[in-house]
Amino acid sequence: MFTKIEDFVAAWASEAELTATVLDALTDASLGQEVIEGRRMLGQIAWHLVQSLHYMTALGLTFEAPSGGEEAPDSAAFIASEYRRVSKNLLNAVRTQWNDESLRESVMIHEEAWQNGGSLRYTVMHQAHHRGQMTVLMRQAGLRVPDVYGPTYDTWAEKGIAPLI
Repeated sequence: MFTKIEDFVAAWASEAELTATVLDALTDASLGQEVIEGRRMLGQIAWHLVQSLHYMTALGLTFEAPSGGEEAPDSAAFIASEYRRVSKNLLNAVRTQWNDESLRESVMIHEEAWQNGGSLRYTVMHQAHHRGQMTVLMRQAGLRVPDVYGPTYDTWAEKGIAPLI
């Protein structure tokens, strides 16, 4: 749980940039890559990351929703651009509408009390969860997976270092 706004700001700046890097590596053609038939496609997961940021308005924050509606857009560039815009708006809303004391306040979500600082932590973890899903689908779609929390197999190989298997 975050107890200081500036701790969230620092974590979000880093995590949002990692998410944006993954989104930037998508192509329009890759958006249709399925987990398995009938389940979410890569583009739907990417768009979910954009839309999920706006869920924070349920905690009392006010900022502009993503453009484009519920259906995942067919433009990878648009998804990445909207992510950056909405992510920046979320960060600005937290900085200007809450203070450290606000992070200890609770809001009922699905009949359970969630502290705002815990919800911010969950939002960071939610991004990491879906980035992981996306990187697997990106490999299946033939895309180069960007380095996230460390070098990828491809990065090690390019440096002439035997990747761990």
